[in-house]
Amino acid sequence: MIDNKKVKIHVKNNHGRPGTFPSDLEGEKNFTITKEHIDKALEKEPQIKKKVDFFIDWDEENFSSSISNSEILLTYDFPTNNLEKIAPDLKWIHCTAAGVEHISPFQWAPDKLIITNSSGVHAKKAGEYGLMSVLMLQNHMPKIITNQKKKNFVSLFSNPVAGKNIVLLGTGSLGSSMAKLVEPLGANIIGVNKKGKPVDGCSKIITIDKLDSVLPDADILYLALPETSETINLIDKKRLNLLKPSCGIVNIGRQSVLDYEVLCEKLNKKEIAGAILDVFTPEPIESSSKLWHTPNLIITPHVSSDDNGNYVKMTLDLFVKNLKLFIENKELVNQIDKNLGY
Repeated sequence: MIDNKKVKIHVKNNHGRPGTFPSDLEGEKNFTITKEHIDKALEKEPQIKKKVDFFIDWDEENFSSSISNSEILLTYDFPTNNLEKIAPDLKWIHCTAAGVEHISPFQWAPDKLIITNSSGVHAKKAGEYGLMSVLMLQNHMPKIITNQKKKNFVSLFSNPVAGKNIVLLGTGSLGSSMAKLVEPLGANIIGVNKKGKPVDGCSKIITIDKLDSVLPDADILYLALPETSETINLIDKKRLNLLKPSCGIVNIGRQSVLDYEVLCEKLNKKEIAGAILDVFTPEPIESSSKLWHTPNLIITPHVSSDDNGNYVKMTLDLFVKNLKLFIENKELVNQIDKNLGY
């Protein structure tokens, strides 16, 4: 960076509307980055504040003109077509989400362009949602809610979660935050990742090639995976058939990881005990979707990991930490591997 030259940062917010992110006005209120948010985030970094110039925009109203001389883009999404040509000065993009599948594959991105995400910002809220969903499945809540709709008063007794096998697919910040809260209750959490890397809260770690060996004994299958070429349809009909009828499923990662069509069939046939789903394509779910009418299924509207009122603050805290590193020409945290897609 040249001395005395301010770093220009383009902030692109999105209006809430179906089929985009955020998908409604409540989401727009929760995820919009304002000048007040930025000023607050920079309070502890007055020297950084002097060196940057923020331009806050909506959707693509002024995108082409503003991005033309911006070095940094702070946003959830953006038009990738022709980006290298219209933004020749762009050096770094920070995605305000953890998942980046909506801007992948990354053929559009120049080799030197740095892309970071907000992984870790979601952890505390996601951990509590994970604890809640595990306990709900263990206590038959999907079935109890289905019975309530039918006015069926049926006693469904359960055991503590201690000793139960939870297979955790996705041991990043979202999955591990659940493990750290559930493991102290005595659950046996089997983490699954590519390299067999140890994870706090997991009783055991296996590599992805051994996944099929642990699915038959799973009491709960917990999915917290991003969407990549390797994770799409990972839990297909073949793997769903490996699960015992008493098994429950949670998905807070991406819909593409799990075959929802087959899941609905198995829930209807009572070949899966229950499921809690938080992620869908598209969002909101279409009114004609069979998900609305599938028994023993709880739908939450993509709220598992977004901390109401604090999400923007935590995102900007991470961004400002990286902004300081950027200005000091140091390596940024949370960098995306463009080849892996996460």
